[in-house]
Amino acid sequence: MPLQRRLPKRGFKSQQLKFNAEVTLTDLEKLGLGEVDLLALKQAGLVGEMIKAAKVIQTGSITKAVKLNGIRASAGAKVAIEAAGGCVA
Repeated sequence: MPLQRRLPKRGFKSQQLKFNAEVTLTDLEKLGLGEVDLLALKQAGLVGEMIKAAKVIQTGSITKAVKLNGIRASAGAKVAIEAAGGCVA
């Protein structure tokens, strides 16, 4: 049996995952701010202190107009934010 078949297979886990966070539309609704950036999310306790990048995902709904500064959004979340009168910058 060759060596590569005798050894166990191991996966890959990126070390950058601990610096990324996800925020839901429901969390943004509860936050109640007009403009949201990474610092506001950290102060509200929605993301950890080590987080360098955040992304809004479409879970729940939003009715308030929110402007995102420096935060990415999924396609569905972007449509929901713009339908509520907000924007993704």
